[in-house]
Amino acid sequence: MASETMTPPTVTGVTPYINVQGASDASAFYQKAFGAQELMRMPAEDGKRLMHCHLQINGGPLLMSDCWPEEGYPHQPSHSFTMHLQVDDIDAWWKRAVEAGATPVMPVADMFWGDRYGTLRDPFGVNWSLGQSPKP
Repeated sequence: MASETMTPPTVTGVTPYINVQGASDASAFYQKAFGAQELMRMPAEDGKRLMHCHLQINGGPLLMSDCWPEEGYPHQPSHSFTMHLQVDDIDAWWKRAVEAGATPVMPVADMFWGDRYGTLRDPFGVNWSLGQSPKP
């Protein structure tokens, strides 16, 4: 687990920031399911929730925190976005995610655009897709 005082790397471009119920558990799940590295965490004063958590998955950042309904940020399930991972070995990534507890939604299959592609839902209600480009 990352140090609570470590300064995270600067992020650029569009960076997803998600709010989940149980951000500490979500971080542990993403580490197990997707090989995430936790770069930083900021626990809340209540000792239960995270104000901020910075992960790196497959070379890209994912920022998250617990939900804060008392501050106007209640939990809203993921229905209109999908976190996508383009990977080099979809079968290994898929197997690891499912074994960690992700639920398959659309099994991995060859797609018309050339990728192998499938979708999952994690235990925190976040939708994920995995894709692998054809090998040259």
